[in-house]
Amino acid sequence: MIYFPEGTKKELAKKFYEVNALKAAINSREIIEGRVTVCDSQHNLYVDLGAFTGMIPRLEGALGILEGKIRDIALISKVNRTVCFRIMGLHKSESGEIIPILSRRNVQLECQREYVDKLKTGDIISARVTRLEGFGAFIDIGCGINSLIPIDMLSVSRITHTNERLKNNQIIKTVLKSTDDNKLTFSLKELLGTWEENVREFSAGETVTGTVRSIESYGVFIELAPNLAGLADPRFDLEKGQKVSVYIKSVSDEKMKIKLSVVEAFPEISEPQELRYYVSENHIDDWLYSPPTSSKLIYTKF
Repeated sequence: MIYFPEGTKKELAKKFYEVNALKAAINSREIIEGRVTVCDSQHNLYVDLGAFTGMIPRLEGALGILEGKIRDIALISKVNRTVCFRIMGLHKSESGEIIPILSRRNVQLECQREYVDKLKTGDIISARVTRLEGFGAFIDIGCGINSLIPIDMLSVSRITHTNERLKNNQIIKTVLKSTDDNKLTFSLKELLGTWEENVREFSAGETVTGTVRSIESYGVFIELAPNLAGLADPRFDLEKGQKVSVYIKSVSDEKMKIKLSVVEAFPEISEPQELRYYVSENHIDDWLYSPPTSSKLIYTKF
């Protein structure tokens, strides 16, 4: 079975209009997705199932609630969002209403055991961005199980906030960097190309579009691609995130440096670039960013 991040496989969403269909889903133990409509005062979640409204009891709402490892805000934040679950049984209310009893925790336990716990460092997976913070990006790696990409692992080109590189709900590829203390940490930069792979898209004498990333007394760092930035002469009329056109004065593989000159600055702030992946495999053992002629080493061993 494949365990997708929540909300990425719309065909998994299902509506029920008769009790027999609910019973069939119980027997098949299929993983279903649905939208949470309400989180009540007891932090039980209610899910739209078509002709029925299912209930996820608080302790079944997320892996970690029962264990006291996560707070109930993890449940409250699911209102109007898609979650995965199994239908565990049917409850009949005093008024005769059929209420499907659901469990998200059951699915997450299985996903943890059958998928997440089997991942090895260097494995490349798909994930969905769930929250962007200054220190890193939280991602759903499967069935609502969250992990983190630290900000310094998002790209070689430095950024000051994760929203400069990613967007909420974006589907990305990411590689497992470490499993220290059973805590998974992921990385992105190793999938976005080496120096040589990036720099071959640019040549001295060209004028291209870039994004201002840092303004220093000695010059302005301008990103040409997520894993490639160059340095322009000092200018203090620019701001971080601003789009600029730049003339490429020179490219040095040995020093891994690109000299730029700002031609024109545009008023708009740059949106995160669409990511281009240079790795097609499902696993990598190591990654060398630096070219052979450079004395500087940028290397990752998984």
